[in-house]
Amino acid sequence: MTTLTEPRPDTHPSPGRGAQSKARKPLGIDKRPGFLTYGLLIVFFIAGTYPLYWSVIAGSSPSSVLTDTWPPLFPGGLFWQNISAVFDTVPFWMSLLNSVIVSSVITVSVVFFSTLAGYSFAKLKFRGREGLLVFVIATLAVPTQLGIIPLFMVMKQFGWTGTLGAVIVPTLVTAFGVFFMRQYLVDVIPDELIEAARVDGASMLKTFWHVGVPAARPAMAILGLFTFMTAWTDYLWPLLVVPQNPTLQVALSQLQSAKYVDYSIVLAGAVLATIPLLVLFVIAGRHLVSGIMAGAVKG
Repeated sequence: MTTLTEPRPDTHPSPGRGAQSKARKPLGIDKRPGFLTYGLLIVFFIAGTYPLYWSVIAGSSPSSVLTDTWPPLFPGGLFWQNISAVFDTVPFWMSLLNSVIVSSVITVSVVFFSTLAGYSFAKLKFRGREGLLVFVIATLAVPTQLGIIPLFMVMKQFGWTGTLGAVIVPTLVTAFGVFFMRQYLVDVIPDELIEAARVDGASMLKTFWHVGVPAARPAMAILGLFTFMTAWTDYLWPLLVVPQNPTLQVALSQLQSAKYVDYSIVLAGAVLATIPLLVLFVIAGRHLVSGIMAGAVKG
């Protein structure tokens, strides 16, 4: 009788197989940043934070530090004294409230209408859509300064000059916001998802609210942050229409209207005006980073 013996599998891999598996490296997406990357980040961080740091030093020291050969490296002890001088010189709290009202209303309006219009241009099909989008984009090429005089005449005709409405109304909707949200939503929302919502009986507004808005939240956070910063730091238009009821930037400019300008007081006021923006950035920072990463992955 012949006995058949099955060959045993070779449990000892060839010498080159393990070396090849160990030699395999992940693709470039897993590559760790090198020394050059960290060095550039440090340089950019210092370049970005140094102006604010120097403003804190100058705003907490006597004005003579601006002419010193070796300026101090640490803040002084006159910050609260300079802040008190700001409060005594300009209507700080009234102008701060005006800036909060103007920036908040403009931000909410721009984000809402830009998301609504961007969703319409990206996912809805209607007659004249492409031509209207081209017109919106074309308005971005028109300098804002060209419309200041006609817009001021319109505000004066309506009797709005001297009120915060003259600052708010012209910027309730921006072409940049519409274009930004359209570019984000055109790829982030699949057409099949919208069709599925329609098949389920969802109305156009309900589809926008339950499908479009959740998908657009990262971009809405970015647009809201940029819009708030732009409205908060706007100077020329509020100076023209509400000089007697100023926003914060217009009020702080009054610190430089005298013959003698104490720049330590001016910089102390500038630091105060920057604090709300820093707080807003900390609050919206997570959504800002997620929106940037989502755009990078999509691209």
